[in-house]
Amino acid sequence: MGYWEYPRYVSVAEKKAKAAKKLKQLKKKMPDIKPVVIEGKALARTWWGKSWNKNLERYADYSNRIGRGRSYVRHGAVLDLKIDSGKVTALVQGSTSKPYEVVINIKAISQTNWRAIKKQCEGQLKSLQDLLAGKFPKALGEIFFSKEKGLFPRPHAISFNCSCPDWASMCKHVAAALYGIGARFDEDSSLFFKLRDADTGDLIARAVKDKTGELLAKTRKKSAKVIEDADLSGIFGIDMDSKPDFARKGTEAIKKKSAAKRITKPIDLHRKQKNKQKTLKTATGFVAELIVSSKSGVDIEKLVKKTGYSKSKLYGIVHRLKQQGIIKNKSHGVYVKA
Repeated sequence: MGYWEYPRYVSVAEKKAKAAKKLKQLKKKMPDIKPVVIEGKALARTWWGKSWNKNLERYADYSNRIGRGRSYVRHGAVLDLKIDSGKVTALVQGSTSKPYEVVINIKAISQTNWRAIKKQCEGQLKSLQDLLAGKFPKALGEIFFSKEKGLFPRPHAISFNCSCPDWASMCKHVAAALYGIGARFDEDSSLFFKLRDADTGDLIARAVKDKTGELLAKTRKKSAKVIEDADLSGIFGIDMDSKPDFARKGTEAIKKKSAAKRITKPIDLHRKQKNKQKTLKTATGFVAELIVSSKSGVDIEKLVKKTGYSKSKLYGIVHRLKQQGIIKNKSHGVYVKA
């Protein structure tokens, strides 16, 4: 190409085909590769994804540059994007055959801001499921999205680097990765708190405590240690797996009354069913065993693979085990025996 020649125009279809071809090649070498896929016109659909993008675009020094990455992330150029505590790594397909490596570092939320946010959330967040789904009072949304004291990072808290030769302080590959982060929050909004090194359990702990008091008052029980799992399901938005002692006693009479009806069942079938139930573990016990037996610690991703439970259910179980003093955080998002 001569000095005064313009670069050849590359259509969107051609860019998509190039990215898809490279992704197929990389999958053979990197089976855990996680491309960013944008479906439809919107770059983000959930409250956390949309708010992430809005936060970046509301700063003048970002709004003038981040738009360079929109087309890139739309046509599938972000071949891989992984989020960890305070760090995002990405592979972005550019004009060359080899994708560029992008690293974005984000400072953890300040302890001063985090303490203030926790205090403002007291009694208002009813479940982890609602928090991650963005279903909370409008006032909390305003607190979370506050420009000065909210959860979202300001430009001075973000630094980045790209392996491309572009001289711009924010190249289109970094911009694409930044938009890719918002898209990733659509898939799993808990990653936002992982990135910001903030424990979601802190935000709902007070609400759970308040709700516990209400439930105990209603059941007129003296012990503050016993709560119906059915009520806990309402608090956490998950299905709990076992009943406390006083609930078990209440069901003994029902079991005895229905014993006559079970006589008609074949004896060996009854025995088989009974033996089978003995071998089954509760979800809470199963998760506790996996964490306690691990020396290096277990994160939610590993628990999902080992148990097959949803993340929302696992977060509720983990929170419960932490409250009971059975497990603790080794680091953010990693759990070990207490």
